Amino acid sequence: MHTVWKGSISFGLVNIPVKLHTATENKDIRLRQLHKKCHTPINYQKVCPDCEEEVKNEDIVKAYEYAKNKFVVLDAEDLEQLKREQEDKSVEIIDFVKLEEIDPIYFEKSYFLAPDTGGNKAYGLLKEALAQSGKIGIAKIIIRSKEQLAIVRVYQHGLMMETIHFPDEVRQIEDVPNLPEDQKIVKKELDAALMLIDQLTTTFDPTQYHDEYRNALMELIEEKKSGKKTVTSTNQGKKESNVTDIMSALQASIDKTKKKKAPAKRKATSSTKTKKNA
Repeated sequence: MHTVWKGSISFGLVNIPVKLHTATENKDIRLRQLHKKCHTPINYQKVCPDCEEEVKNEDIVKAYEYAKNKFVVLDAEDLEQLKREQEDKSVEIIDFVKLEEIDPIYFEKSYFLAPDTGGNKAYGLLKEALAQSGKIGIAKIIIRSKEQLAIVRVYQHGLMMETIHFPDEVRQIEDVPNLPEDQKIVKKELDAALMLIDQLTTTFDPTQYHDEYRNALMELIEEKKSGKKTVTSTNQGKKESNVTDIMSALQASIDKTKKKKAPAKRKATSSTKTKKNA
C-alpha cells in the first residue's frame, strides 16, 4: 500500500513515528472522449481568451482574485517559502472527544495509520488508550501544503486518521433556499412512517450495498468487447506531436511539405542550347 505521508504523532510526551496510507479509493469508471470521426482521444489545451494563444506551463502564474478581475499575484518563490515554513511533519493531538459529538458533515477523507520504524510500542499504547477511553483524538496535520483538522481513532485492530473540515468550511443550513417551515404532521401518517422505518431497520452491513450503475456499465463494456463492437483510433501508431508548441508543429509541417516537392528543373541557358544544337 502506497505511503502518502511520513511523520510522527504525539500526545503529551509520547511520540509515535507513523506512515499514512489512503484508506479509500475511487472506483468510478473513467470514460475517454474521442473524436467521433476518427476515434482519436481529444487533447485539451490551455488558451488565453484575451491573447487568443496557447499558454505553456512556464508562462502561468498563480493569483488570488480579491475582486472581479482584480488579482494578487503570488510568486512561486513565495509559495515555496510558505510551504517550507508550514510543512511540519509532526502531528500533535490537542484534544480528546467522543466520536458521536462530531456530525458526519465534517468528515472528509480517511487514511490508515501504521507505525514506522521503532513506533510499535507507542502505537499500541495510543490504540489501547483510545479503545478503553472510548475517545478519539483531535489533531492538526499538513498534507500537500494544506493544513487539515483531523481525528485519530481506533479502526478494527489499527488506527485511522480522518481529515475533517474546519467550521468555516461547512456552509450554514440557514443559507439553503426554500426549506419548508414547520409542517403540521398528521398522526396517522407519522405512525405509518414509523412503522415502515421499523420494518426496514437492520444491522448495518456494508457488503450488502453495491454500485449498481458501475456494475451495469462494466457489463455493457464487456458485452461490447466480446461482441467485437470496438473501435481503433486512426492515430494509433503515429507519433503524437507536442500540442503545446503550435509554431514548432507548423514549421515541421512546412518542412515536411518542402521535402515532398520534387526539385525544380533548371532552365537551360542560351549557351547550353547552342551546344546541343551543335
